[in-house]
Amino acid sequence: MTKKKIILSFAALAISFGAMSQARVGVKGGWNLSSISVSNDGSVDKDKSLSGFNIGVIADLPLVPRILSFQPGVFYTTKGSKLVSGDPNNSASVYRKYTTTPSYIEIPLNFVGKIPIGEDTRLFAGIGPYIAFGVAGKNKVISSLGGVTTTTETNIKWDDDTPFNSGDANQGFDKYKRFDYGGNLMAGAEIHGLILSAQYGLGFAKINSGSDNGSNDKNKNRTFSLSAGFLF
Repeated sequence: MTKKKIILSFAALAISFGAMSQARVGVKGGWNLSSISVSNDGSVDKDKSLSGFNIGVIADLPLVPRILSFQPGVFYTTKGSKLVSGDPNNSASVYRKYTTTPSYIEIPLNFVGKIPIGEDTRLFAGIGPYIAFGVAGKNKVISSLGGVTTTTETNIKWDDDTPFNSGDANQGFDKYKRFDYGGNLMAGAEIHGLILSAQYGLGFAKINSGSDNGSNDKNKNRTFSLSAGFLF
């Protein structure tokens, strides 16, 4: 190995160790506005959107100090949608409100570019994939007729699929796939460690149990989030 290669190798190692020495961890949480796509092209009905939350931890691992970072994380996040029919103010008609609120442990793997705009202040934008694992959730139906209201609530059922198994014997029309994956787009600002961000999560996997095909591959998670956090 020539002296030049040796010098370049040591320089690369020094940069890598220097970047890792600037690694930070933090907490982050916020509000979700979630929906579930209603067509194969991924469109959603905004009237079916549902409020929820996200909370978790992140790491900021500099790839190029102060300019580019890798930001993995682990979050508990709620998703879902609602469907309303009838008029709640008209006792002569049947009013129904159906909500589904699956909750996931989600692991985002974002690459974040940063633009310094002041002392320890940066604007940033990021993109990356996520993987998620369904852990809880409820299906709830509220019905009202003639001033009488009834409420039915059941736990969401999850099938035992994996990304490598399309022949799950536990598949069912009334179940959700436990595994989800997709992509994130995010933007925001970092001010002295304080993070303010907006993010859109685009699910790629059909959430309903069963194999995918051109006629039923419709229902996928869509989640807009506003979050705040702090990197230590």
